[in-house]
Amino acid sequence: MNESENLFTSSIQDKLNERTPLANRLRPVSLEDVVGQEHLLGVGSPLRILIEADRMSSVVFWGPPGTGKTSIARLIAKFTSKAFEQLSAVSATVKDVREVIAQAEKRLGEYDKGTILFLDEVHRFNKAQQDTLLSAVETGLIVLIGATTENPYFEVNAPLLSRSTLFRLEPLNYESLMMLLHRALSHENASATDEALDHLANTAEGDGRQCLTSLEVALTLAKANKDETHQIVSLEDAEAAIGVQALQYGRDEHYDTISAFIKSIRGSDPDAGLYWLSRMIDAGEDPRFIARRLVILASEDIGMADSRALLVADAAARAVEFVGFPEAQLNLAHAVIYLSKAPKSNSVTKAIFAALKDARDSRGDVPKHLRDSHYSGASGLGHGDGYKYPHDFPEGWVEQQYRPDKIDSHRYYEPSNHGEEISVEHDRQFSQEPSENERKT
Repeated sequence: MNESENLFTSSIQDKLNERTPLANRLRPVSLEDVVGQEHLLGVGSPLRILIEADRMSSVVFWGPPGTGKTSIARLIAKFTSKAFEQLSAVSATVKDVREVIAQAEKRLGEYDKGTILFLDEVHRFNKAQQDTLLSAVETGLIVLIGATTENPYFEVNAPLLSRSTLFRLEPLNYESLMMLLHRALSHENASATDEALDHLANTAEGDGRQCLTSLEVALTLAKANKDETHQIVSLEDAEAAIGVQALQYGRDEHYDTISAFIKSIRGSDPDAGLYWLSRMIDAGEDPRFIARRLVILASEDIGMADSRALLVADAAARAVEFVGFPEAQLNLAHAVIYLSKAPKSNSVTKAIFAALKDARDSRGDVPKHLRDSHYSGASGLGHGDGYKYPHDFPEGWVEQQYRPDKIDSHRYYEPSNHGEEISVEHDRQFSQEPSENERKT
């Protein structure tokens, strides 16, 4: 290649770099550059050891968007001596997968070199498409790195998942997002006010890519508005970039307001609930935060007194995602009124905490008649002996011990006399006869 061709190629690369999104320009080039995921990539952690030793077996990276799944996969490509192939399940077909497998066979036969296939959005492949990978993964012909934002236990074939190690990536915390923002500002020779950075980090919901994308838009706005060589991102730039106002109250008032909101609904005052909801909306509170608290309240303070409350709260939370603001404020208001007017009971809350205390304080053995008896040799251990199958009895119920001896007499769920729980006590007298220990007491 002559000098003019080198200059031409370099010019193209420079232009591509200019057009590449900030999040892509800041992709980590070493394991130390990865922000967050210390439990996976910290010194001495399992995944880091496997990567540095180039001993990766098939894995599935599961985590929310913008947590580093693709970045980690690309770092593996730098460490491995194997060939690294990348496909996206959004656009790839079975034919593409078979071509990678054919190339892997050829590569192994001719050069004794293995192959890693990074399949992004693996959940987008249906079960039949995933099956084309199974044989190659099982024989070790291909080391699969799958990345997914969806629960792999539902979206990835069980045989494929059982041959892979699952690594869970967590949303980036506030400190990690701030570190990412400062790194980006240094890269772009820019700066930002503390209020702007705080707003960008708090609205990113743990998504590093979204955080950097918002910063990139804010940088563009700052440059256009101020026409400065050294860009300074203001809170107004950050708000405009995201389309969400910064909170108009401080951290203390944030917690005080949500506390008043929850206590008003718990106290069955719909007007007070609507007032505090309006205060939070006007202050620019994240509607997803409000929706999450309503979903929690539906079980914590209403529970079995009106189980529909959880459905209403969940529907409002989904509407926030599906409809968006400002229209979704109607859905939140609907939920606030319903939850306020619903009968109240904290029996679910008391039940789970009582059960958790016993589970932590007493590690009793699983009674033998309840143990798994499906595997070879289980019957020889007495597993399943004496188990009574409820469907074999006319009432569909039979008296039987379901907990370790020490806690068999403990009762966790005590229905209140509110709402639908009034009838629960009668129902449980039929479905849960007293245990032998209860009769003795």
